[in-house]
Formats: sequence, C-alpha cells, structure tokens
Amino acid sequence: MTAIEGTIVSTAMPTIVGDLHGVSIMNWIFSIYLLTNAIATPLYGKLSDTIGRKKVLIFGLTVFIIGSAMSGLSESMMTLIIWRAVQGIGAGAIMPVTFTIIADIYPFEKRAKVLGFNGASWGIASIVAPLIGGFIVDQLTWHWIFFINVPIGLLTIALIAIFHHETFVPRKTKMDYQGSFWLSITLLAIMYIFQMLSATNLNWLMVAVVIVVAVVAGFLFVRREQRIDYPIIPLDLFKNRTFVTQNLVAALISGFLIGFDVYIPMWAQGINGLPATIAGFALAPSSIMWMLGSFTAGRLLVSLTPKRVVMISLSLVLIGAVTFSLFPVSIPFGWFYLVAAICGTGFGITITTTTVTVQNQVSNQDVGIATSLNTLSRTLSQTLMVSVFGIVLNVMMARGVDAHPGTTMTMMNQLINPKTALQLPEKLLPVLRDILYQGIHYVFILGVGLIIVAFLINALDRPKAK
Repeated sequence: MTAIEGTIVSTAMPTIVGDLHGVSIMNWIFSIYLLTNAIATPLYGKLSDTIGRKKVLIFGLTVFIIGSAMSGLSESMMTLIIWRAVQGIGAGAIMPVTFTIIADIYPFEKRAKVLGFNGASWGIASIVAPLIGGFIVDQLTWHWIFFINVPIGLLTIALIAIFHHETFVPRKTKMDYQGSFWLSITLLAIMYIFQMLSATNLNWLMVAVVIVVAVVAGFLFVRREQRIDYPIIPLDLFKNRTFVTQNLVAALISGFLIGFDVYIPMWAQGINGLPATIAGFALAPSSIMWMLGSFTAGRLLVSLTPKRVVMISLSLVLIGAVTFSLFPVSIPFGWFYLVAAICGTGFGITITTTTVTVQNQVSNQDVGIATSLNTLSRTLSQTLMVSVFGIVLNVMMARGVDAHPGTTMTMMNQLINPKTALQLPEKLLPVLRDILYQGIHYVFILGVGLIIVAFLINALDRPKAK
C-alpha cells in the first residue's frame, strides 16, 4: 500500500484537480502526507519498543485505512488535504515498524536478504502503480485510488493478527509526552521550512520566524531528553560514530534518489516528448535492480565491513550520477534504462546496508527507535532536496528564458507535459528543450556532489573489525 501510494496519487492528480479544483494548493496533497509521516515515524519507533511492534503496526494500519477511506469520500481539496494528513500519520508506522519486525525475526547475516524481498514491493509498485492508477481513473473514479486501500488494509491487519507471533518482549517504561511534543514541533517546523523554500514567492520573514521556532523547539527537546530516564530518542545513540555516519549516508543517497525519481521522468516527457506512462517506466530498471542490490548486500556483509560495502555501492551510484550529468540533450532515451539499472543496484546495496548496520549498532530494546530514525533521516533529506532541486531547476530555466527572447516560463510549463507541448510553436521547441536540459543538467551535477559528500562521510566511519 505505501509503495504504490505516491505513484498512484501522482497518476490521478490531474483528474483530482480537475474535479475538486484548487490547483494552487494541490502540492499539499503530497506535502501534508510527507509532513505527518515524518512527525509520526519516531513516535511509533518509541512506542514499538515500549508496547510492542504488533500493536503499533496494527494501529498504524487502522489509521491509514481510516485516512484512505475518508480521502476517497472527500468533496473538496481542503477536505482531501486534511484526510491525507491522517493517512500520513498511519503510514508513519508501516515501513519503519515492518523493518523493525524483520530485525526481530532474522539475524544480522540474513536480514539484508529478507529486506531484498521486502524491497521487491517497491519494484512491483513502480511498474503496476501507473497502470492501476490509469485504469482506476479511466474506468471508475479517482476516489477508488484511496478506497482500494481499505480491503487490502483490513486483510493485512487480519494476517498480522493471526500469523505474526511477536518474539520481541516490550519493556515497561513511561512515554515521554513532553519530549514527543517538542520533537513534533521541531520536525513540523523543519519540514515547513523546506516547503516554503520551494515556493515561487518566498516570504523571508515567515521563513525566519519558522527557523526560530525550529531552533527553540529543538533546544527544548534536547534539554528535555538529557534530563529524563526514558527519552523518546536516547541521545547516547548519537555517540556511536557508525550509527551517525550510516544514517547520514542513507540521508544523502535518499536526497539524490528523490532527484532521480522526479527528473528522469521529466527528461523523458519534456526533452524526449514521451507520454507520462512510458516516462514512469524509465524508473522500473532501478526498482528491479534495487531488489538485486539488497540480496547482494546480504552476501557482501558476510565478509566485508559495512563501510567497505557502502564504498562499493556508492561507487555504482556515482558512476550513474556522473553519466546522467554528462548525457547530451540528444541522447537516445534507451541509455537511461541502463544507467538507471546501475543506480538501482547501488541504491539497493546502500539503503539495505545502512538500515541493517544501524539496527545492529543498538541494543534489542532500541531497534525500533533506531530504525525509525533511519527512516526519518531519509524522509527529511528527500524533503529538503526536492526543494533544493526545484530551486536549481527554476533558477536555471529563468536564466535560459531571459537569454532567449520569445520564450517564457509558461512555455516551459507547457513543455514538461507532452500533451500541452504540442501547442507550442515548433520552431521554439529545440530552444525550450535545451533550456530544460540545462536545468536538469545542473540538478544532476548537484546530485554528484551529494554522493561525493556521502563518500567522505562514510570514510569517517570506524567500524569494528569483523
């Protein structure tokens, strides 16, 4: 459900906007889901360590189902946004608690392989989600992209309730509600800053105010965690160098990953003129090879330290990123499938290795919160980088438009959609495509920089000898 959710909603978004209107706030349908998801993730991590994984996962699924059903019943854009927030709160439990349960069941040497099977759902989602979304919108209504989660979710809850026999023994402790409050305010402020930075009309005063809120709330959160015996996030975790470096590497690679997911399809549509469905399939080799990368990570971790395994995987991602940044505007799109497969292998090894390593650095009692922090670091990075990449693209396109009289930003928006691109003057198409190419080109150059920083951070790790 969570793997398909983002892509299927993207597929249906033009229809949703046409029905409910409110194009100016449609980004919040995605943003609010991401916001509440990120805020809920560490809270669920702590709860899973406190009351048990099974209860938390069933609760999260229940909230997700309610949010899905009510999203499908929405009759206005604002109502849909509100229920998407509820859906995000539920989704915040599903992925990290699932990974935590895998850590409970399987030993270190088998965990990466199992995560590979788990990752297969993302590969399947990248292929079937555009098809399912298109079919539902064409044959039924957009409401069913949310309703479909209800029977699947109920079946999942039944399977967990009947067949999952929890091996983890929860520890009896108090919930840090005050720390949870300050952490939520801090994350909400940080995520909102990222959203504001991607806006076209930036209100710097508002940004400054929210930054102050984030800093004050963050300070109060840290002070609270230092003074109590049952912190929601044990700050001692951050004294472990491997724990910190592997989370940072996962965050940086996830930052590049969001650029990869967003701008490869944009290249396909805006520069190559391919339809949206075909453009979405450009990511399929990456998702499929991600699964293979996860299996490979399991084999490599048996004989190599996580630091060395990550060096290998980052090398693959760097090769792909550099290749993308060097592609000329006229490159046949078939080359993207090959390079996407290389990147996908690197993604699979990196994310699986960092997840397994982070889990292995903490006691069994803290696996839930450690896994949630790993997920949170990746979510925050993707939220930041999608804004930064958007700023880079907009700045480069604005420069290109200024340098070519007769072109406008409105034309650039039309170019990105193959259907509206047909309305553009044919003589301007090569110029407009070159402007878009320059913008995406610099996005991938920035992505190369992220991977180089990940290399440097991984080099700082001091793992124990195997």
